[in-house]
Amino acid sequence: MENKWFTISVYSENHVGLLNRISGIFLKRHINIESLNVSKSEIEEVSKFTIVVYTTETWIRRIVTQIEKQVEVIKAFYHTDEETIYQESALFKIASHLLFDERQIQNIIKESNSQIVTVSREFFVLAKTGRRHEIDQMYHELEPFGIMQFVRSGRIAVTKAEMQITALLEKFHHAS
Repeated sequence: MENKWFTISVYSENHVGLLNRISGIFLKRHINIESLNVSKSEIEEVSKFTIVVYTTETWIRRIVTQIEKQVEVIKAFYHTDEETIYQESALFKIASHLLFDERQIQNIIKESNSQIVTVSREFFVLAKTGRRHEIDQMYHELEPFGIMQFVRSGRIAVTKAEMQITALLEKFHHAS
């Protein structure tokens, strides 16, 4: 089987130490987590982990099975990139004089559909939301001018198909 990108969605109770145990599952298998985001989910009092890895489907199935064995985990799913709608966000801090002295910077901002978040005498900050390759492209275009600071978020994703987690939790709630 060939490696490809997978997005794992883990729905869980919000407990201390769960992130450490989940990351340990990847560590034991020598699989790098490429992106990680933890946030509130659409379900009250339930957290959602969005984890991106590059591996085989055989390994992803094993990993999801191990994740679901964690007591606090309600349900875990995995999806390919084709089955999800996803974005990342990034911030670029650039020296302010470049905004006015370098016409190319203005073109990069315009063509990348990025936004200027703040401007000061010393620096300005650009925000870019998009796919990983779009952020990478903007980084490479700005790099020759000097990037003072750069940070990117983990992937956030929703599935194209309906997620069964809400119905699953409602059945569980009514049964108890």
